Amino acid sequence: MAAIREFSDLGAGFRIAALDLELRGAGNLLGGEQSGHMDALGFDLYTQMLERTVAELRGEQVEDETAVSINLGIDVVIPETYVADMGQRLRTYKRVSSARDEEVLAAIRAETEDRYGRIPESVEDLFNYARLRQTAELIGVLSIDRTREGIAIKLAEKARVAPEKLLELVRQRAGANFSPTGVLRLDLDEEEKDHMLEVARRVLLQIRAGG
Repeated sequence: MAAIREFSDLGAGFRIAALDLELRGAGNLLGGEQSGHMDALGFDLYTQMLERTVAELRGEQVEDETAVSINLGIDVVIPETYVADMGQRLRTYKRVSSARDEEVLAAIRAETEDRYGRIPESVEDLFNYARLRQTAELIGVLSIDRTREGIAIKLAEKARVAPEKLLELVRQRAGANFSPTGVLRLDLDEEEKDHMLEVARRVLLQIRAGG
């Protein structure tokens, strides 16, 4: 949706397709099917799958990875007024989405700010989105969705969560509840709704095992 809003001029269809290809990869060998989720990206996804297969053939134990779906309705577009060149915008999207840890992400943010100036809110949210995704994948979160009252976080069966920390959060926070299906629901006030990405990540860090 962000791509469609940004590339609405004549001939933008090719650029939207290029962005889709850049973000999601080419799919199978003949390109007839798309592969993976938006945030499991192209070449990066391919190399991860290849490394996993090699490890399995060597008889090494490989842990299952969780692909998280984040649907919070937050604008994470890089404005054309901030980065004028389409190619540079695509590369920035790709680099941010492919960053595997906070150190790499911080370096990309510093480089972006140094090159293009003060980072606008939507781009700041792009980095916050990437941080949330990293944390969610590390813990084992299946989805993070926006609700009328706040957010709903669905945990995988083997999520790396400390039960005592989760129960403490539910007890201490008004409007919080945890369902038998593994969904943590939180009511957010207006200020928290304005910083939903940061709030969701803070909650995950609060309940993670060993944190």
